[in-house]
This record gives sequence, structure tokens and C-alpha cells, in this order.
Amino acid sequence: MITCSIQNIKKMYGGNIIFDGINLEINEKDRVGFVGRNGAGKSTLLRIMAKIEAADEGRVHWRKHTKVGYLEQIQDEMNGLTVYHVLKNAFETLNDLEKQMQEYEEKMKDPLENVSDLVIQYGEVQERFSFLGGYERDAQIEKVCRGINIISLLELTFQELSGGEKTKVALATILLKQPDFLLLDEPTNHLDISAVEWLASYLDDYPGTVVIVSHDRYFLDETVTKIIDLEDGEAVLYETNFSNHIKEKESRLLKEFQDYQEQQKKIKKMREAIKRLREWANRANPPNEGLHKRARNMERAIERMEKIDKPLLHRNKMGLDIETADRSGKDVVRMEDVKKQFEDHLLFEHVDMHIRYQERVAIIGENGTGKSTLIKLLLQSQQPDAGTVYVGINVKIGYLSQHVFQDIDPTLTVIEAFRDEVAVVEGKARHILARFLFYGYAVFRRVSELSGGEKMRLRLAQLMYQDINTLILDEPTNHLDIDSREVLEEALENFQGTIIAVSHDRYFLDKIFQKIYWIEDKKVHSYNGNYSWAREKMREQLLKLKDILVKPDSKINKDNSPPHVSNQLKGNDQKILLEEIDKLENELAIIEKKMEESTDVEQLIQLQEKKEEIEQLWEKKYLLVEK
Repeated sequence: MITCSIQNIKKMYGGNIIFDGINLEINEKDRVGFVGRNGAGKSTLLRIMAKIEAADEGRVHWRKHTKVGYLEQIQDEMNGLTVYHVLKNAFETLNDLEKQMQEYEEKMKDPLENVSDLVIQYGEVQERFSFLGGYERDAQIEKVCRGINIISLLELTFQELSGGEKTKVALATILLKQPDFLLLDEPTNHLDISAVEWLASYLDDYPGTVVIVSHDRYFLDETVTKIIDLEDGEAVLYETNFSNHIKEKESRLLKEFQDYQEQQKKIKKMREAIKRLREWANRANPPNEGLHKRARNMERAIERMEKIDKPLLHRNKMGLDIETADRSGKDVVRMEDVKKQFEDHLLFEHVDMHIRYQERVAIIGENGTGKSTLIKLLLQSQQPDAGTVYVGINVKIGYLSQHVFQDIDPTLTVIEAFRDEVAVVEGKARHILARFLFYGYAVFRRVSELSGGEKMRLRLAQLMYQDINTLILDEPTNHLDIDSREVLEEALENFQGTIIAVSHDRYFLDKIFQKIYWIEDKKVHSYNGNYSWAREKMREQLLKLKDILVKPDSKINKDNSPPHVSNQLKGNDQKILLEEIDKLENELAIIEKKMEESTDVEQLIQLQEKKEEIEQLWEKKYLLVEK
């Protein structure tokens, strides 16, 4: 069943056509990914679908009563609330019912009220509250918060959060609302790897329709079954995931090019025939009108022919070739027994790292574990609280910060910002910038007018012509479209120096890096392999830990049958003791279930400690029953 129909949509900005004549149909429970270059109009089309922007021409039709959710910034009126209350506002109906229940509870305290009628009315509201999942509301909030890793933010007020944290809260809110039609624009931005993997799993079970704009190739493969490719103002639908759509697109373009060539050959032959007919007609005396008529008919046939546009098989891509300075020494960086904390908050300790010349090393971990701090220690812009950081001989570092927006003066033009870092004449600068897709007048645009992807391309252009042999990259694929990511990957593969990077792009990690430093539980673990290999090793270690921690306890009655009761406990004491034992067994069952589902080592250890406490208490009460 069609949920959303897009008919003849056209949109222009500043006289430039973004797209024209877009026609799409999205069905119930579809999983659709929008892909295309930066500036192709993906986010604009999403905003038109969400009725935030208006199309210049055409219409978007929605099936009646469809609830549409669009990931956007939460409004400023939320600033006075804690994150928990912001998330709780996602349950509007439940909140109204809860308020009614509280009002009835207050009325029932009044001796003048008819309590029996109030109890009936209260029961009806409570039944509806329970039916709609009111008593599971907090559990739902906790599940989503744990997945996106924002549990620690629940007690903070919304205005205390950073921009990235606000985006994560906005994502959590839209997931909790569970609209029929979910529109997500770059939902993996600001998420760490574990949160991205959780989100992919969550969307796999999502009951509604999902449309995603993303440049994360693994995430698209995990979440969508249809791809809409926006290019040259047109939208082409592929009934497959991202990786297969690349193959299908190449086949389609090749077929279109072959059809174009065949048509051009046919047109050429027809024009040659027209030329010959006219020559023959003019040679006759008098000129042969019949031959002229045949020539005119062939010309009209060419005019009526539906021309096939020549497809672009090779589009302009960013030209990135990072030059390498004189090589560094064999040892690039060594860390020995390093510890770092801020006030009472320990980030990591006992860290040992050894990075050698030409190694490709990635640092990964959840948000807040200290990845960027580790980078700052490598750059020696921060000092460790204990241990030593050694940077090798002739190491020349080029650093790409994830805060690319703050690294470049927004008042400068593109060419001014480039020449601030690279001392070249204007002509040479324009030639270099053209390789990074800044053509003509674009070099005189202000940095403040650039998109995130354009700023990243400008920063990469600056890095390319600096005297470096070691690259330190903090989230380098952020804001880059897929084409630019592929160019960056190719350039890094050809780079002759050392590369150290922080990233949550799993495709990028798997393709480039052969050594992983994984920050987990305030320790830095080393793996000699790419991300997928390291992830598998982490899972194996976690399973071993679970085998050690989650053991059946022979002392506890697992079949829930009551223990043997002696005659020494009588009446009410015996009943209370058995109820307490039953309650403890239920608590143990809940804890063991959490331990089976947990992927967090620190949480597993906390749950195990709690489990042991309850088992000791259970044993004491059981012994009382046995006496």
C-alpha cells in the first residue's frame, strides 16, 4: 500500500535547479535510502516530505492519518527540562492519561467526593494507560538511551548539552514516538560505533516505514532494501541495498551509453543518407522533387526521434594526492603506562601504545571514553597525568580535527583560507582548489557559506600541500559524500607515511586500517587486524566473560519450586519468608537476563556483584526455612 506519493516535485535555490520532475512512490514498511553527492538535494527532498520546506512545483501526498516523524533539532522551549522529561514528552497520550490518574487520586483523598464512582473512572483510565504500555514507558526510555549511549545525560537539563548531544536526544525522542513514517537525515552523525550498530538493529525491527539519508555505506547495507539515487536533478530507484545498487548503476550507465552510441550511429547514417539524396536530387535536370521530399521526411524523423542523453560515466571527483615529506624514524609514537583523568573522572590508565612508520592505526571506542584526548596526547597538546608519551625523530604531523568548522576563519574566502596555510601564488592556488571541486567564482565564496562537506574538502586541500609524513585524522569522513570518501580512501592507501585516525565509519576502518586500539572499560586494548576482526575478538572475549560470570547456581532452586519447609516456622512468619525468597528469585532472574543481553563489560561486572549480593541474602533466608 502506498504511504507517500511524490509527484512532479521541482526545487530551485538562487536560480539553480536542485531537482525537477521527481516522481516517487514509497510503500508501507519500505526501507529506503537516499544517496547522492553533497548538494544533490537529499536533505531538501526530506524536508519537503516533512512539510518543513515547500516545493516550487509538484505535490507530496500522504495516506490519511499517517504520523510522520522527522529528525530535527528539538525546540528551544525544551531548554528548561531535564533530558528525561524531554524524552518523556514523546509519550503525549500516556502523559495525558497519567495526569488524569493523578487528578483522580487527588479527588479520592477528598471525603466529600463519591469515591466509588471515582474508583470506576480511575480504573478505566488506568486500564487504558496499561493497555498502551504506560508501565513500560520508563523501560522503553532506558532501552533507547542505552542504545544511543545517553544514559548519563538523563539528569542534565537540555540547555547544558552540546550540539551533538542535543542531536542524539532528538534522535532518541523521534524513536520513542514511533511514527508511522520515519525520516532520518544523517542519523549516525555524533553516534559512536556501538550506537550505530544498535540503531541498525533497532530499525530492522521498526514497525513503520523508514527513509534514511546517509553516507555510511555499512549502515545503508544493514538498514535499507531500496535506494533512491539523486543525480543531475533526477531520482532513480534501485530495488536493492547500497552495495548492489552500485553494481546495478554501473550496468545501467553502461547500457545507456551503448544505447546512446547506437542512436548516434543511426542518426549519423540518416544524415549521410539525407546529404546523398539532396546531392542526387540537385544533379537531376530538372531537380528531382521526390528525392528532396524523401530527404525532408528523414530530417523530420530525426527531429521526432526521442534523443538519448549521453550519460556521464566518469564524473569530476575530488583530486586528492597527499605528498609525503622525508620519512620519519622507525618509531613514530610510543606511550608507556599512560594515565589521564579530569578531576575525579578517570578516562584511561596503564595505556601502552607503539606506532611504527607507515602503520595504519585506528583508535575506536564509545563517545566519552577519551579517543580525542588520546589524539591530543599524541599531538602533545595535552600532557598525561602519569606515564610518558614519546614522539619519534623527524615526525612531521598533519592534523585534521573533527571540529573542521572551528579550524578555518569563517570570514575568509576559500582562496584566502587556503593561502593562509599554503604559500602559493593565486593562480597556483586556484589550480589546486579546482582539484577539490572549487571552480571559478566558488574560490571567492566565504567559508561561512560552505557546507560541512565543502569545509572538509578545503581542509584536506590545505593538508595535501603541507610538509608532513604522519597524518592524524579525527573523524575525517564526517560531512563527506560517498564519492569523496572513496577518493579519500584511495589517497590514504597511496600515502607513504603513517596514518593514525579516530573514526566511527566501519567501512573506512575495514578498508584502510590494519591495527586497532580499542578503548573499553578505561583500558586501551590492541588488535592486529581491521575493525571487523577486532570486533569479533571483542565478542569472543565478552562471551568468555559471560561464561565465567553467568553460571547456574546449584544452591538456588531453578525450577521455582518451594524449598522444603520444616515445622519450626509457623503461620505468618513462614508465609513472609517464602514471599521474600520468591521475590529474590525473581530479582535474580531479571539480573541474569540483563547479563545475557549486555555487551558492556563494566555493566556485566556491576550486575555480577549485585547477583552475588542477592544470592547471599537468598541463602540466609533459605537456611532459616531449612532449620
